[in-house]
Amino acid sequence: MSEAATAPSVKHRPLWAIVLSAGVIVAMTVGLRQVAGLYMMPVTQGLGIGVEPFSTAIAVANLLWGATGIAAGAISDKFGAGRATACGIALMMVGYYVMYAATSGAALIWSGVSIGIGVGFCGLSVMVGVVGRAAAPEQRTAAIASLGMASGIGNFIAFPYTHLLMEQLGWRGSILAVIATLGAAVPLCWLLRGKPATGAGPRPQTLQEAFDEAFRLPSYWLLIVGFFVCGFHVAFYAVHLPAYAATLGLPSWVGVAALTAVGIANILGTYLSGQSARFIEKRRGLSLIYFARCIVFLGLIYLPTDASTLIILSTLLGFFWLATVPLTSGLVATFFGTTWLSMLFGLVLFSHQLGAFVGVWLAGVLFDMTRSYTTMWWLSIALGLIAALVHWPIREQAVPRLQAGKA
Repeated sequence: MSEAATAPSVKHRPLWAIVLSAGVIVAMTVGLRQVAGLYMMPVTQGLGIGVEPFSTAIAVANLLWGATGIAAGAISDKFGAGRATACGIALMMVGYYVMYAATSGAALIWSGVSIGIGVGFCGLSVMVGVVGRAAAPEQRTAAIASLGMASGIGNFIAFPYTHLLMEQLGWRGSILAVIATLGAAVPLCWLLRGKPATGAGPRPQTLQEAFDEAFRLPSYWLLIVGFFVCGFHVAFYAVHLPAYAATLGLPSWVGVAALTAVGIANILGTYLSGQSARFIEKRRGLSLIYFARCIVFLGLIYLPTDASTLIILSTLLGFFWLATVPLTSGLVATFFGTTWLSMLFGLVLFSHQLGAFVGVWLAGVLFDMTRSYTTMWWLSIALGLIAALVHWPIREQAVPRLQAGKA
């Protein structure tokens, strides 16, 4: 029996309930996925392997998150998000158990596979569609921004929470606690059940028509290119910052504090990003965000590398961390409407995760070669400038199909 047969459309539930449920799921799943970087040093030291196998596993997870997010988005757009989200959380739990039981670097790859597919089915691409369809057009960007804020809250809680678990239970015991924590999010999927309402128009747009329309739009391709850079930045920073702090001779709490600061600042930064769409074009906001990240990365190269500097710069970066999400997803909704929003944003997110794959993997390779992250900081700056440039010519308007419908 399908979800459509067992539950009404999600849109018929209060917006606050949908946003709250989706936000808690994002906070728990994205937050507990991002803590993987805390396990890099203890897992690799415990297994007697280098950094590269762990980096590759996380890179694979990021890549599969993006790839499966497209299929997960299409499924949730067509049939509803409830069961897909529950399956995604279950796969994340399996992936962390594989990490817990790992005895070699090869086993970590399978952990990354399961975690990546799991996040694809319960992560941002699915939740953006759920919230975007439930909200009125004038509320949409702000409502989607709440998901980015939820991710920031998730990071704020997940990093110190996991660090405390590792201190008290060891890295293996803490993974079991993380698995149990993820399980607590499964009941929330019930509120997301139900088939999405059919979009307006004489005939619903098919999946193939949605792909064809999207691929013909140059502004959509520019958005895809820009989001690759976002993934490169955030995944590299989140996974490798604890190791970077260790190379500076700083205690382990500094990396945790810095990533926690990112999460805190991200809450306010994403909120302001969602509100900014009322005053400036989304494309210009995105250009400013990527340029601001470049300034922070320059600070990491040239400023004194002590604990306070690292935490302050991480806080500044946090303001621009997921501030890209409401503006990027808002542009997708502006271009194409919300009928296939999860799937079309999932395709953009796939580019994000390609960038995440490259960022995490390349950082591990370059660090093992040079014992330094300097090259990665310069690459992050160069890519940030490219992203700032490619968003500028985007045309912020609906496709002709939607314009004709309004007329």
